[in-house]
Amino acid sequence: MVSSKAHLSLPDIENTLHHLNYRWNLEALALWKGDKVPFEAYRIYEGLASIQEIEDRVTRTRLEHALIDHYLQRELLPHETEMRTWMRGAAAHVNGQKIYFRDIIPWCQKGSTFDERQVLQKETGPLCKLLKPFPLNYWKIMLDILRKDFGFENYIDYCHAKKGIDYPRYYEILKDILQKTDELYFPVMEKWVRQRFDRPLETLTRFDAINILGLGEFDSLFPEKRIEALTGFFQYWRIDLEKTPGLNLELGREEGKSAQAMCFILQVPEEVYILMKPEGGWVDLETLWHELGHGLSAVFTSPGLSITDRDMTTSFSLSESFAFLLQNLTMSRPFLEDYLGLNPANAETIFYHKVLKDLSVFRRYAAKFLVEYEMFLSGDFSNGEPYAELMASYTGFYYQQESHLFDLVPEFYSLDYVLGWMAEAIMEERLKDILGFKWIFHSETGKILKEWWEKGNRYDIFQFIERNGFGPLGPEVLLRRWQEVLNLGTCVF
Repeated sequence: MVSSKAHLSLPDIENTLHHLNYRWNLEALALWKGDKVPFEAYRIYEGLASIQEIEDRVTRTRLEHALIDHYLQRELLPHETEMRTWMRGAAAHVNGQKIYFRDIIPWCQKGSTFDERQVLQKETGPLCKLLKPFPLNYWKIMLDILRKDFGFENYIDYCHAKKGIDYPRYYEILKDILQKTDELYFPVMEKWVRQRFDRPLETLTRFDAINILGLGEFDSLFPEKRIEALTGFFQYWRIDLEKTPGLNLELGREEGKSAQAMCFILQVPEEVYILMKPEGGWVDLETLWHELGHGLSAVFTSPGLSITDRDMTTSFSLSESFAFLLQNLTMSRPFLEDYLGLNPANAETIFYHKVLKDLSVFRRYAAKFLVEYEMFLSGDFSNGEPYAELMASYTGFYYQQESHLFDLVPEFYSLDYVLGWMAEAIMEERLKDILGFKWIFHSETGKILKEWWEKGNRYDIFQFIERNGFGPLGPEVLLRRWQEVLNLGTCVF
């Protein structure tokens, strides 16, 4: 792929890839903000064949895949640009409203009725059919590059080489978890949707799932405060968000800004941006704290680590675990009662439905991984029927088969979410064991988290769990949480 007679040292290679990472992240940040990209793309790959000579296997793998990532981005950029251009203009027409693809989630959460979501369902099917050739072409080109230029047998082989995850093993593990939680999930979800929509689960679609899981029906219980006013919570951990070096919060509603919140990590720990377009209510609180989990774990990474250990992970599962840890504490009863001031009955209502939401979303991620694994195992990623059937069977909500490629995230990221959620439950249990039920208000919590965060990406999620004495990474703690809350209607401590 790349050849040169020049020999680069490890620091030279890290520096080159670091600047490549920075430029790609800067481009993504600009696009998300609706700004013009501030530079012309160019190639600076010369000499990087020296990566093969690095003795440390972990470092070599990370640098190799950082280079592969950039090569893929360069080769796929024209196709991605074309796809984004078409999708940017794609919109469904619902009762005089023009709902662009990028705005579907917030619109479903906040601004829609059941009847309008039914219209959206009918409108988006033909749109997905029209746009399908673009993602299909993108994936075909990528798989062809991975096979011809890099020698990977298939996409699963590539992802395994990059992340070191035993995908066949987790395929079986997640099938087992889904089977074990069927009897718990479907009765309580059926009860919730009937109360919310006065309709059976089998008549509802993915767009209705977005609506109910946004918890908008409980927004009347949300404190009458701007989301920025609640971030003083982190003072309990001796963290002042406004004075934390490297952390940049952009929470405005600028035109052109993406409705989807995102944490952009340009450099660890020097430059991290959290972009969010507040919609109001509980979804804002969950979203901001989730992105702060990514952002704080990045800015509190030790600057003394090598660039590879700071900034070149091949998997973001560990970062997701920190994101879920912060997100989920916002719906804990101590936070709801003692920080937000809800009465115990209302706090219990929010907490219960948050846990049910988490079980539902976990099952969605797990089901997506099963679907994607089977799709890439078979080599047939143009057929959306298996996606629609499996997603409906595991979530209870109807999914359009035409939309399967638009719900596909590269490198089995659904499994990264699942692993992160398992780790979050284990971390939360440890913090509760050490500091008690109200661990979220202890300054010691901040100290412990900063000790975890300072290691950056030196360890992957499996090594992190093992090195901190948490035992093996598994679903047991998470399963117990769901059983205790949803079986009894209350949490047992």
